[in-house]
Parts: sequence; C-alpha cells; structure tokens
Amino acid sequence: MRQIRKIWITLIVISLCAFPAMMKISYAAVQMVPAGFTEIAKLAKPGVVNIQTEKNIEGGGRVYRHFFGSPYGGNKDSFDDFFAPFFNQQPQNRKESSLGSGFIISEDGYIVTNNHVVKDADQVKVILHDNKEFNATVVGTDPMTDLALIKIEAKNLMPLKFGSSSKAEVGSWVVAIGSPFGLEQTVTAGIVSAKGRIIGSGPYDDFIQTDASINPGNSGGPLLNLDGEVIGINTAIVKAGQGIGFAIPSDLATGIISQLTQQKSVSRGWMGVAIQEVTQQLAQYYELKDVKGVYVAKVFEGEPAEKAGIQIGDVIYQINDKPVNSSRDLTMTVAGISVGDTVNVKLIREGNEKTIKVKLGKRPSDDLEIMTKNEDFDIFGFKLKPINSDVARKLGYPENIKNLVVVDVKPGSKASASIVRQGDLLLEINRHKIETIEEYQQYLKKVKKGDTTQMLFRRGNNQVFAITIEKS
Repeated sequence: MRQIRKIWITLIVISLCAFPAMMKISYAAVQMVPAGFTEIAKLAKPGVVNIQTEKNIEGGGRVYRHFFGSPYGGNKDSFDDFFAPFFNQQPQNRKESSLGSGFIISEDGYIVTNNHVVKDADQVKVILHDNKEFNATVVGTDPMTDLALIKIEAKNLMPLKFGSSSKAEVGSWVVAIGSPFGLEQTVTAGIVSAKGRIIGSGPYDDFIQTDASINPGNSGGPLLNLDGEVIGINTAIVKAGQGIGFAIPSDLATGIISQLTQQKSVSRGWMGVAIQEVTQQLAQYYELKDVKGVYVAKVFEGEPAEKAGIQIGDVIYQINDKPVNSSRDLTMTVAGISVGDTVNVKLIREGNEKTIKVKLGKRPSDDLEIMTKNEDFDIFGFKLKPINSDVARKLGYPENIKNLVVVDVKPGSKASASIVRQGDLLLEINRHKIETIEEYQQYLKKVKKGDTTQMLFRRGNNQVFAITIEKS
C-alpha cells in the first residue's frame, strides 16, 4: 500500500512540473493579439489614397446603388443612411460631391477603388498620403463587382501588393485603411469574421466579412493581412449590424482589374447550361460515389456547352483545376475566365469520368445592357422591354415566353427599394397577366397617386415572387 502511495505522489509531482511547460507550449501556439499594427500602417499608408468626386446635377441628386440594387437586400432606409453624409438630396441644380478611398497598384499611377465611388463623376481628384493632389481619369469600371480602375499622371509611387484572399482564414487579423467620413489615412483593425458572404448585391456576391471598423468613405480602400498584402477591397456596411463590414476578395478582384487594365472593360465567360445542386437522391439515381458537383438540367442550343458536347444529365465536378461543389462555384469560376478561353470541364456521365474542352462565350447580361438604351423608366422606376427568344434562352426562360423583362432599375426609385433586379420577368399586375408594353402602359394609366400595386415576377426556372409598390 505504501509503495502504491509513493507511485501516485511521484506521478502527481511529475504532472505539476510539466504543467507550466505545457501551458507555455499551448500559449506560444496561439498568438491572441499582435504586438501592434504600426509597421503595417507605415508600410501601407503611402499606397492608400483619398478620392473626391464631383458631378453636375440637374434637378436633383442621386443615390448610388451596388450592381442591380442595394447591398442591403432592398432595405432602402439602410442604403440611404449609408450614403446620406455625401449625397444631399435637393431639387435645384448643383454640384454634388462624394468621398471615398482607393489604393495604388502601380508606380505609374493606376489606382483601384469602388465603382460606386466614381460612378457618373464629372471630376475625380486623388489626394496622396503627402497631400499631393492629382486629377484622375476613369480607365474602366465593372458595376457587377463594384470595382473601378482609375489613373493619375505620376511616377515613382508606392503600390500595394495583392495577397491571396483564399489563404485568409476566419479569425485571422486584418487591417483596413481609408478615409471614413473624409478623415484621411485612418487605420482600423479587426478579424476576418466570415468568408463567402452573400448580401444580395448581385450575382457575384462573395464578400469577406470583417469587424474591422469600416464607415462611409472607407469604400474602395484596402483590407490588409499582417504581411501588408491586400486581401480585400472594402465595399459595404450594414447599419443594422454595427461592426460588420464587407470587402471584395482579392482573388476575385485581380482578374477583373487585369481585364480593366488591358481592355478597359470586363467580359465574363459563359457555358450555356442550366444547373442545379446534386442531391443525395440524384447521387443515388446516377450511382455517384460522392454527393458533389452540379447537375446539368439543360443545355442551351447553339451555346458553347452544346457545341463542346456537354449533355443533360452530366454532373460537372471540376473546371480546370478548381473543384465545383455548388452552382455558385461553377458560376463564379466560369465568370472569372475571359471570353474565348478554353476550359477543361471534368464531369461524370453514366458512371464514367470524362474531360471535355469548352471554348467560353459571352454572358447574356451584355444583351440586357444593349436593351436598356433609349428606353425610359416607368412611374415606379422600372425599365421594361419585351423579351426576345435569344435573351430568354440565355436567361433560362422558355424561348416562346411572352413577357416583359426588367432591363434596368432606376437608382433611388420605389423600384430600387424592392428585390426586383435586372433579368426578372414581369408576369402580372394585380393578378392581370401582362405580355406586351401596350398592356403594361394601359394598366399604368389606371394607377393613381397613392395607389398600392401588386406585381408578380419570375426569376430563372423556378422562382416566382411578388412585390407591393406604391405610386408616388
């Protein structure tokens, strides 16, 4: 018994002696808070700029929107409040000013910012960290991702370097630098709160969420990792969730910026397939080993996928070297590849793996942009046009459908506060079917000021939704 007691006492002493060492190892493995962000601030500040824009306004102001609508999912109040410090809505003619941020990406003056910072501006001024001022020209913009490239005539600037947003893990430290409320060279720090956020701003939502303080005026500024690399472009905030900001991932932005630099515009790849997620039931039916990839539900006639030999029932699981685990993966991957490029599509057909080369075409959104020209907005703020078979086919609607397609939504209108976006189909007004512009205009004549109107829309193959809208 005495021998057993001695053994236990020995084990306890060994454990107590080892405990401080174990604690030291555990503490060293997790760096809770960096010693400071001074070096990152010193390194990055010369590459961050303040952007001031000016536009001549006739008869009233504007409220910027991201992509097809508000980044707040149609919450008009939040969206107006976000830009309220910069856009004073007054009816008289005037000059309208706005503030934003950006960062230098080349020694000879190329600068990245947000599209909504420079959109429609008649004059763009850039102020460097040393207070030198330059007039800037807009090289190109991409409203779909809210990115813009501008340029100043300068030399020997100090550009920031891009890092990989895919390597930034949730919980890792980040630093935001910009001009919140016009206060230049403001540095804030936080962590990556989440990745791949969808906030309803457009088809290419893939935001980094951060709790680093971001405010109006930070838009277009860099989100940096601890190596001082740009892993995101600060873009949006949510008023209802204080401490929540969103940044465009660098992995998405670099491809867009490269196109803007080379050709001043952006073209996105298009395969021409309608796809859906692979469910457990589909996996069992097609005898798939794993529930992965996307199921090809339709192949559009005459489009790249059909020309290459892709068939209904194929399950696509990889494009080039990128895995495809969801419909969004495929859309984002293909959209990030230039029109005319050939991709290797790996798929499963009847239990066998195949690789098919597909030469990508151009996305149908460009057709809608062409349709917007020389058309007026209606009383609600919609711009509608009869859909044709070509656009219907590319948007995934039946080719013989007879309805009106939304080709644009007016910023600041009642329509912009709704969830309707470009590419949606108007089906009915107050349960009356609408197929032609004439029918639509005749019905609008019956709508009086203050009347509430119900409108039924369709989006894609299987989503139908209604909105209630009032005539001002």
